[in-house]
Amino acid sequence: MSSFWPRTLFGRTAATLAAATVLFLLLTLAFLAYFILVPVAQRSADDLAALMVLSAKTWAELPPATREDFERELARQHGLRLAQAAEPLLETATSRIPYTRFLASDLTHRSGQEVAVHATSEADGETWYWADIPAGGGLIRIGFARSRIGASPPLAALGVLAAAALVILLTALVLVRRLNRPLVRLAAAAREVGSGAWPAPLPEEGPIEISALARTFNRMAQDVRELLANRTTLLAGISHDLRTPLARLRLAVEMLPGDADPALVAGLQRDLEIMDALLGQYLELARGMVDEAVETLDLRELVDAVVLDVRRAGAEIRWTPGPAPVPCAVRARALERILANLLDNARRYAAGSEADVECVREGNDVVIRVLDRGPGIPAAGREAVFRPFHRLEPARSAAGGGSGLGLAIARQLADANQWEIALDARAGGGTVASVRLPCPTPR
Repeated sequence: MSSFWPRTLFGRTAATLAAATVLFLLLTLAFLAYFILVPVAQRSADDLAALMVLSAKTWAELPPATREDFERELARQHGLRLAQAAEPLLETATSRIPYTRFLASDLTHRSGQEVAVHATSEADGETWYWADIPAGGGLIRIGFARSRIGASPPLAALGVLAAAALVILLTALVLVRRLNRPLVRLAAAAREVGSGAWPAPLPEEGPIEISALARTFNRMAQDVRELLANRTTLLAGISHDLRTPLARLRLAVEMLPGDADPALVAGLQRDLEIMDALLGQYLELARGMVDEAVETLDLRELVDAVVLDVRRAGAEIRWTPGPAPVPCAVRARALERILANLLDNARRYAAGSEADVECVREGNDVVIRVLDRGPGIPAAGREAVFRPFHRLEPARSAAGGGSGLGLAIARQLADANQWEIALDARAGGGTVASVRLPCPTPR
């Protein structure tokens, strides 16, 4: 059932209302048929049966010279045809509609013999119903046209059912759409907030529950914006304020006496460089790069430039650009930062082995992958490593030089640009870090 059941709230609500409406109308039709339509049809059939039996007996008792006048009058006033039955009607032509079944039962009851109602098609296309009624020692054949019955209760009931179902379903769809529209706006706004954008405040109108939900969401979005702004100010302030004493420390190290221990000086300089890099990452996490302009470029060239920079730092990277250009509209600095962080992770934790880089087109997307042969990441921790300052122990510890911010920055930039970043296990051991960018194939 789950494969046929709609997945959207609008679809599920509409389907539920449609099913309830159809069930209600079917039950209504059943009650109408049982308590109104069937009794009316039975009463009408009984009246017609009485007229037919009376007409047959009257015709049989009349002098032959007056029977023709009686037949014309019967046809004019009651729409009945009457004649002497020369041969019995064929059983295969017995009518099966409910009204004629009621009529046959009433004729049998009134005449005291079994009487069947048969249907025939006349030359003009009109259907006629005939019955042989015993009277005057013989059988009198009497019939009437289908049009004489007049109303068609089953068709009328189906028409009412269809009209009511259409009106109710259209009303339900309009109602559901009106209720669903604010939720659609809320979901879209929530996606924007999740990607780092700031949507316009939702209109606080409509039913009390919807307006209260919109008001709560607007307040929450404002709180999140203020929280992130405070985080940006805090990280930027701390990083800026720490760089001043850091510069003094670097100057003090440079001014150490010439007879100072070289190993100690080198260690201090290395620690100062690490602290400076960490402060740079804090600033980068605080600012992001969502204000960068979008430009169309060949992703092969962008990946080639990032790989070259990482190779200069001593990393061993296997990368072969494909023969065909891979044009895509992206924020170049944001993508470069993501790839640099992924390659830096691969360099740190690949246990000295080479890492591979791929850039391939998959349908309307381009996927850039960084594949390493490190210890890998457990499935349960592949999402957690995107949180700031999160490191896996012991494989990815502070001893490796990482700050726990590289993947957090990569995820923040990817979300801000509507890209997908993921970590998966590599066949044979290691990790596959991939970035998927929507890049429709140029026509």
